[in-house]
Amino acid sequence: MKYSGIDLHSNNSVVTVTDEEDRVVAEKRLPNDLTRIIGFLLPWREEMVAVVVESTYNWYWLVDGLQEAGFVVKLANTAAIKKYDGLKHSGDEADARQLAHLLRLGILPTGTILPPEQRAVRDLARKRMQLVRSRTRHILAIENIVARQQGAKIGGTRIKRLTADAVDQIGLPVDVAFAIKSNLAVVITLNAQIDLLEKRLQEKVVKQMEYTLLISVPGIGQILATIILLEIGSIDRFAEVGNFASYARCVDSQHMSNNKKKGEGNTKNGNKYLAWAFIEAANYAHRFCAEAKRFYERKKAKTSTAVATKALAHKLARACYHILKEQKPFDVTRCFA
Repeated sequence: MKYSGIDLHSNNSVVTVTDEEDRVVAEKRLPNDLTRIIGFLLPWREEMVAVVVESTYNWYWLVDGLQEAGFVVKLANTAAIKKYDGLKHSGDEADARQLAHLLRLGILPTGTILPPEQRAVRDLARKRMQLVRSRTRHILAIENIVARQQGAKIGGTRIKRLTADAVDQIGLPVDVAFAIKSNLAVVITLNAQIDLLEKRLQEKVVKQMEYTLLISVPGIGQILATIILLEIGSIDRFAEVGNFASYARCVDSQHMSNNKKKGEGNTKNGNKYLAWAFIEAANYAHRFCAEAKRFYERKKAKTSTAVATKALAHKLARACYHILKEQKPFDVTRCFA
């Protein structure tokens, strides 16, 4: 049997093929050209257990192309792979061989490869989040300009409704008003693009049963339900509720020995978009759901606001796991019993 590891970079890849004793059968640095990479691996396709590709920012084209060519592909979770300590020499070839080695041993940490169509919709939701963050920066810029000039605060809701004529009526110097209008023009453009993306996302998810189940959870509306649904993919890929809560970054990462904390693990290991979504859901839930508010207030009295919010987010994440697994709407009594 043969094993392959690919150390993927922005413009080239180191491709390694090893045997059952970790001996290098073939190894070459190739440009990021799908035809050439497939051609290099083709002689061993029938006996190839799998090809391991690093989960870098640019893996889509390579993974999809290898799968279409008939290869079994594994996506290596690089955040969970610890480099060997004490090595004098390391490099791209060593990294590629290490991926193949972990695959052969059966201890390769892997990520999920979503179908291209599902991945595209998920990335559309991430694009919306990017535009919303950009809009927020421009809104804050307008707030700061007004505060500097007049010592008064203008709210984000009012800024979203501003027009160029309304800016002129604020009574600011000409150049200051010009700066505000520049930010405002960007906000207006972003508003239009965000609305388009939200409509497109709604078309994709609104008919799914899982979407209907998620919006039954307090604190989760249309946008958060869309993000959570698309980031999860299939709930069946999580064996236990604890696995899902960990993936959503709702649990602590600690190293314990003799009942003492000896350190922390990688607290960023997981899905940052899910983590954000459940924190947002918690912030809304304790404002509008009486049971969630009681849970939040009890936690806050013993700890802090941040810890209480994280605890409520953990509760909601576990609830989402069960309602998706069992295909049943949210039960507030069961969640906050």
